[in-house]
Amino acid sequence: MLQLIAGIAVLALVVIAIRMLPVAEWLEAFKAWVQGQGALGYVLYVVAYIVCCVFVIPALALTLGAGAIFGFVAGSIVVIIGATLGAIVAFLLARGVLRRRVERITANHVKFRALDRAITREGTKIMWLVRLSGFPPFTWVNYAFGLTGVQLRPYIITTFFGIIPGTLAFTWAGAAGAAALTGTGNRILLIVTACGAILVSVFIARIALQAIRRAGVEE
Repeated sequence: MLQLIAGIAVLALVVIAIRMLPVAEWLEAFKAWVQGQGALGYVLYVVAYIVCCVFVIPALALTLGAGAIFGFVAGSIVVIIGATLGAIVAFLLARGVLRRRVERITANHVKFRALDRAITREGTKIMWLVRLSGFPPFTWVNYAFGLTGVQLRPYIITTFFGIIPGTLAFTWAGAAGAAALTGTGNRILLIVTACGAILVSVFIARIALQAIRRAGVEE
C-alpha cells in the first residue's frame, strides 16, 4: 500500500508539473546533457542514489527519473546498482561509526524489535520479503539491518535480487511516462502499461507484506 500511495503521489505531482511547467522541454534538455556526459552521467546518478540511502531520503523519484532519463533497461541497471551500493554503505555505517546513533533511534522502535526477532528466527527469508514488500521503507531499513545479526554477503544478495521487481516496475513507469510526455509512441498505451507495472509491483509487495505479518512483524 505504501508503494501504491507513493507512486500515485509522484504521478500526481508529475501531472501537475506537466500542466504548469515546460517539463517536456526540460526532460529532453536534461537527457541530452546526460548523454553528453557519457559514462559520467550514469556514475553521477548512482552516486545520487547512494546519497539518498545514506541520508535516508526516499528515492522513488530517482527510480522513476532513471527510467525517464536512461530508458527502461539502462535505468533499471543504474537503479539496481545505486540502490544496492547505497544499501551496503548504510549497512556498514550502522555497524561502524553510526552504530550508537542508530541504536538510540531504534531503541524504542517496536517495528525494529519485531523485525530483529523475525530475522533471528527465519534469516534471509525475512530480508527477502522486506525487500519485495518495501516495508519497512528501503532507506530506513538499511540502517536497521546493520544492527541485526545479518551477515554482509546474504544482505547484499537479498538486497540485489529483492529490489529487482519494484525497480523494473517503476523504471518502466518512468520510461513510459517520459515517452508519453515527449510524444514517443502511443500515449494511452504507454500510460496504461506504466500504471499496470506499478500495480503488479504493489500486488507482489502485498503478498510479501502478508508473509512478513505472518512471521510476526506488524505494519
